[in-house]
Amino acid sequence: MSKHEEVKATIIDAKNLVLGRMASKVAKRLLDGETIIIVNAGDAVISGKRSSVISEAKDFLQVGHFRKGPLHPRRPDNIVKKVVRGMLPRRRPKGKEALKRLKVFIGTPQELEDKEKEGFSEINATNLRCPYIRVSDLARNIGWKE
Repeated sequence: MSKHEEVKATIIDAKNLVLGRMASKVAKRLLDGETIIIVNAGDAVISGKRSSVISEAKDFLQVGHFRKGPLHPRRPDNIVKKVVRGMLPRRRPKGKEALKRLKVFIGTPQELEDKEKEGFSEINATNLRCPYIRVSDLARNIGWKE
């Protein structure tokens, strides 16, 4: 395949999708060989009380050394990518290749605006009966500066 051939990628709109459930479905499809682009990563949601989700994230940031690692993502797109990465066998060749086929964006890039986007209706946040927080709100609370 040459550089100029366009790879058929599935575009998933993460708006109002539950993060963990979306990530597990995306990881499964990546392992099946699909190329996936996730847009609106900051609009994905994490279920749970706002204060407890933020305090858990802040506690997790205390783990490790700021220069030696582990390095913790603070941008919404990197948070989503790391959640998907956690569901892949990333130290094996098939997991490394699957992770290379994933692209995550905070908003929607201009070149993808008119393309057809896919969503998962069964994992929508409107079906949740508990409180939730958006990934962008979490990112702001743990140190992301837009």
